[in-house]
Amino acid sequence: MNRISVMKPWLGTAETDAVAEVIASGWVAQGPRTVAFEEAFAAHQQVDYAVATSSCTTALQLALLVAGVKAGDDVVVPSFSFVATANAPTYVGARPVFADVDELTGNVTAQTVRAVLTEKTTAIIVVDQGGMPLDLQPLRALCDELGLVLIEDAACGAGSTYRDAPVGAGADVSAWSFHPRKLLTTGEGGMLTTNNVQWAKRARQLREHSMDVSAAERHNSTLAPAESYKEVGYNFRMTDLQAALGLVQLDKLDTMVARRRFLASRYQHAFANVPGLRCVTDPEYGTSNFQSFWIELGPQFGVDREGLLERLAEDGISARRGIMASHLQPAYAGHSGIVAPLPVTEHLTANTLILPLYHQLEEHEQDRVITSVLSNVLAATGGE
Repeated sequence: MNRISVMKPWLGTAETDAVAEVIASGWVAQGPRTVAFEEAFAAHQQVDYAVATSSCTTALQLALLVAGVKAGDDVVVPSFSFVATANAPTYVGARPVFADVDELTGNVTAQTVRAVLTEKTTAIIVVDQGGMPLDLQPLRALCDELGLVLIEDAACGAGSTYRDAPVGAGADVSAWSFHPRKLLTTGEGGMLTTNNVQWAKRARQLREHSMDVSAAERHNSTLAPAESYKEVGYNFRMTDLQAALGLVQLDKLDTMVARRRFLASRYQHAFANVPGLRCVTDPEYGTSNFQSFWIELGPQFGVDREGLLERLAEDGISARRGIMASHLQPAYAGHSGIVAPLPVTEHLTANTLILPLYHQLEEHEQDRVITSVLSNVLAATGGE
């Protein structure tokens, strides 16, 4: 019996050919392919500027820096997120302050953010968790009211929509991930997007050690101009090898989203009437790319989350625990940014799991997952 993985990137000969072309060109570091990928991604996401980075985490760090967040500031973040969301403010000397989330979407709301604002809050980072779009307009109104910077961690969001537009377009600055667990992958890598030309310009410099002359300008000059470094910068660059992958993957993104949404609908239909089992679904204001398909287990289900994970594994099916609660991780245990209870976050992180979902997942393989979940329900409840 073949193992069914929880996630697989969709890579093929087109990606191989694109990388081979870059290698043959002799320019494998940040260069013309990176520029082309930035321009194509910005157009796809309906924003003015895109800045390629080494990861979504470094894109988040740059977003905070260009937005003016400084040491001693407070930045509201969801605890219900990969720990990088909280780490980014920490890197710039700010304090991540943890907000709770909506139970249905796993995303922060204007209400959960407002509940933890402090006198030192200068920015909020909101997340499209698992590709599920968050309700941005109320958060946009809150930030405009209080003069806060709205940063969208859209790590999982490429291909998701909010009110018929791509997610990320309504934030002041957004960050994206191209890790292999995301739909669009470059192996590792990320992107910063914004409509602020000055922020984009500074992000480009900061990612390249804050040189005032880019590597491309120096490479294209027979007599390279002298560069200077006006502030301490970083090496957060993407390579042209990665960007070549990204360009091919971007062309496939809409196809990937359609396939994932089809597979998600099969899960939703199969589990619609199972007591104690809730599937993640689109909110009324947007559509998910279903980067992750998670289910929530209640007491009526008959098996707890850990029990179902074990039984799926026995059937050769690799699932995963749901999104972590960052405030419960050792790195943030007892952290001063825990200023209010986080009951929904703690409930979701203890009672959700992620089922296999990826482009190449065949219907007969998905049926194995469905059968395993349903048979475990029958076994747990004494059914036949």
